[in-house]
Amino acid sequence: MSFDSILIANRGEIALRINRAAKSLGLKVIQAHSKADADSLPVRLADQAVEIGPPQAAKSYLAIPNIIEAAKASGAGAVHPGYGFLAENAEFAAAVEAAGMVFVGPKPETIATMGDKVKAREAAAAAGVPVVPGSEGRIDGLEAAKAAAAAIGYPLLIKASAGGGGRGIRIVRSDDELAQQLSTAQGEAKAAFGDGGVYLEAFIDRARHVEVQILGDGQDAIHAYERECSLQRRRQKVWEEAPSPSLDEATREELCASAVRLARHVGYRGAGTLEYLYDENRRAFYFIEMNTRIQVEHPVSEMVTGLDLVAAMIEIARGKPLPVTQDQVRLSGHAIECRINAEDPARNFMPGPGTISGLRVPEGPGLRFDSHLFEGYLVPPFYDSLLGKLIVHGSDRTEALARLTGALDGLAVEGVPTTRALHQALAADPEVRAGRFDTNFLERWLEERAATLGIGAKGD
Repeated sequence: MSFDSILIANRGEIALRINRAAKSLGLKVIQAHSKADADSLPVRLADQAVEIGPPQAAKSYLAIPNIIEAAKASGAGAVHPGYGFLAENAEFAAAVEAAGMVFVGPKPETIATMGDKVKAREAAAAAGVPVVPGSEGRIDGLEAAKAAAAAIGYPLLIKASAGGGGRGIRIVRSDDELAQQLSTAQGEAKAAFGDGGVYLEAFIDRARHVEVQILGDGQDAIHAYERECSLQRRRQKVWEEAPSPSLDEATREELCASAVRLARHVGYRGAGTLEYLYDENRRAFYFIEMNTRIQVEHPVSEMVTGLDLVAAMIEIARGKPLPVTQDQVRLSGHAIECRINAEDPARNFMPGPGTISGLRVPEGPGLRFDSHLFEGYLVPPFYDSLLGKLIVHGSDRTEALARLTGALDGLAVEGVPTTRALHQALAADPEVRAGRFDTNFLERWLEERAATLGIGAKGD
């Protein structure tokens, strides 16, 4: 399993993050890129670069044959998928292994099991991890859906068995709504993930989204504590922090222990995240799904534990055991991450590709900005609008919020619209500062403040 070179099958800030970790381990870095990314910073900083197709992701970053051929031609010993694109594609992981290279991540069969939400729920239940009440497996047909709904009770969610990112999900509150939304959800799941399978799950109103970062080496697993990810827009995370301000120590210990139990149960290898809904009123948590990859928000876990999660997953892929034991992972302080996107909050978050005409990044203790930007960089219209992630760390949440306010004031990304103003307003909001929010908070917040702040859920 040893290798001395690694191909990065991704782009943007995560490609740079992998580049830094790989070089810190003495590895040669090969950057795969589309034609649109030929002049990107990941390409400039790689030891070698290879073009894998035109700008469209389907013909480049999602084209398995192109990436495998590029990896073989460049002599790469391993492939790191980053997040998004093919990161949770079992077929891709298997193709990498079949070509004689190491896939930096879980085994293909683990991705297949934990990437299917129904199978993941079954694995969680077998490991003794609480799951949200739901249907027994996939739902075939309206009558079966109605029978399952009667057993679960309304309101409930129709959820895609495959995929993620908030797609293929519908909230229904009656049999009539179930009849209207079932085929729509199945069609959306089929279009987005190539799999139209859905299942039903109880809808927990005013729930919080809490997730646990884990590391496994195939034999054992540890956790790096939890993250709070409840500030979401259209089920897309906007702001993340570690640890969660909603958990007491007893609940934190129980939650993290359950995540490790499940990771060990499936023989997990690499970095992964187990996502839960947390009912604050009942002090109860429920497993909902697993992301079998590194997460966008992994830096907050690194900031509060001192771990290098990306380097750790590369070393695990090289056949090394876990870098630390559980009792060596200490929780220190509080960290917050804001996703800075090329979107205009005042125009229904419309993406705004363009040229970066100016860039000022704040510096100081407890500050980190993960980004691939530089002055003159052309933000392409073909991919996700994420420009970078502003991460702060403080001795406690109060200090972290103070540092975040200063860092946001000091950040300037000129030439394209950004979500900086949204985060400035959130950081000043009394409810956010007090840690009183749930997964629907931001949608309500945007509706209430659309007129006064020029930040809203509705367009002009």
